[in-house]
Amino acid sequence: MIDVIVIGAGPAGLAGAIACADFGLKVTVIDEFIKPGGRLLGQLHQEPSGEWWNGIKASERLHQEAKKLSVDIHCGVSVYNLEKKDQLWNVYTSVGALEAPFVLMATGAAEYPIPLPGWTLPGVMSIGAAQVMTNVHRVQVGKKGMIIGANILAFAILNELQLAGITVERIVLPEKSALSQEAGEPEEVMKSLLNAAHLAPSPLLRIGGRFMKNDWVRKMGLNFYPKNGMKVNGTSLQLRKAALEIIGKDQVEGVRLVDIDANGNIVAGSETIYEADFVCIAGGLYPLAELAAVAGCPFQYVPELGGHVPHHSETMETPLKGLFVAGNITGIESGKIAMAQGTTAGLSIAKHAGKGLGKIDQQLQQAIQNIHTVRRQATIQFNPKIDRGRKKMYELWENLYSNNGFS
Repeated sequence: MIDVIVIGAGPAGLAGAIACADFGLKVTVIDEFIKPGGRLLGQLHQEPSGEWWNGIKASERLHQEAKKLSVDIHCGVSVYNLEKKDQLWNVYTSVGALEAPFVLMATGAAEYPIPLPGWTLPGVMSIGAAQVMTNVHRVQVGKKGMIIGANILAFAILNELQLAGITVERIVLPEKSALSQEAGEPEEVMKSLLNAAHLAPSPLLRIGGRFMKNDWVRKMGLNFYPKNGMKVNGTSLQLRKAALEIIGKDQVEGVRLVDIDANGNIVAGSETIYEADFVCIAGGLYPLAELAAVAGCPFQYVPELGGHVPHHSETMETPLKGLFVAGNITGIESGKIAMAQGTTAGLSIAKHAGKGLGKIDQQLQQAIQNIHTVRRQATIQFNPKIDRGRKKMYELWENLYSNNGFS
């Protein structure tokens, strides 16, 4: 019999499986991708210490550790439903049904789409797809391209594309609309980017970023922002240009851009077509939590966490007995934090399974503290107010569930 079913073989899922298996629990991991690792597989960047973070190697280490502990991993398997029957969770997959008393949901995140005319042309992809094609499949996405959408995720992957020798000539905004929302507003985009100003490649940009946090200075900066943008590692960041349409007959041939004012409004008569053979759309990330909804888990909208997230405690427990969550399903953060959360969830499951008596409480508290430590040390925060979002969720948990037998 299976003790724990882990849905998602990314950093959170693998770390959680390892923590469970360490206490002798029989664990099965399922993932719809062709190999374990999740978003780790596409990550490649240099840490402030000068060391390189290679997601593929990190995922291989987790995979090998899980295999040593006899964790059963099945890739290329999709989950479409799960429900509680008596004391067991029934998980329905593309290869049949599984059942276990505990489920760890580590489904990760998905990208927000920003639709615009021409986005179905061959050569148009999400920024995450470009990352996977480049770093996982070793496929060159194009020779000269453009990113539509300026956010921290776009800049992290821009650097990886540049390391692979791929030319990204410019980053522009999507047209301001109900669909693009704040992604099409130059001031909102600048505010979000200023939270990562300390990572800018030049001292001038880093110093300027500190000054631009002042509202008046930021508005002045946008009004006088260079028409041709500012160079970031050779790529022009053009906050005063927006994409109206991706053009081409059988594939991407270019993008129709227009000048915009500091509020994102179109400047009449300013349309220009720029050549490109690929386009990446960067809409940002949101928690991939549909399966938790299918299971009947209650949700809360917490914008600081990236969207709607399932109710959960600091020990990664949900209000549904036997269902736990970890990683980006609980809020958008880095792979390292996902691993720390996965370990915490695994220890929490082991505790509920009656394992590790006498020592597991201390280990669980140490794991929670490790999440805080890793978060403080994080190079990039996808949502700068993540601590506020976490506090909201844990206060909600305390108010709703602390007197109902939950930890």
